[in-house]
Amino acid sequence: MDILISNSSGHPIYEQIARQIKNLIISGELKEGDALPSMRLLAKELRISVITTKRAYEELEREGFIVTMTGKGSFVAAANIDFIKEEQLRTIEEHMQEAVNAANLSGVQLDELVEILTLIYEG
Repeated sequence: MDILISNSSGHPIYEQIARQIKNLIISGELKEGDALPSMRLLAKELRISVITTKRAYEELEREGFIVTMTGKGSFVAAANIDFIKEEQLRTIEEHMQEAVNAANLSGVQLDELVEILTLIYEG
């Protein structure tokens, strides 16, 4: 599992880890029942504190992406398609809001923005 950490991203390391694992699950790269690396192993590979990986795994578990079994490890949880779709829609809305903000700053009208989105979507 390739996790990339950026000290200049402006996001806490545990959040970067959690977000990347979520993306791997949402994309289907990690499937239901797949084992995640142990917190210690991931911390060693990333050269970070075990506390940081623990916090990332706790967030993933709280959000329903993984389950942790004492003595066995952490695994990708059973897929909740509605939840995953909602997560994807939230991300799309954030990106679209950024596009709308940029369009407003540039004087781009709604019909032009819709045309651009249509071209990209169909393209």
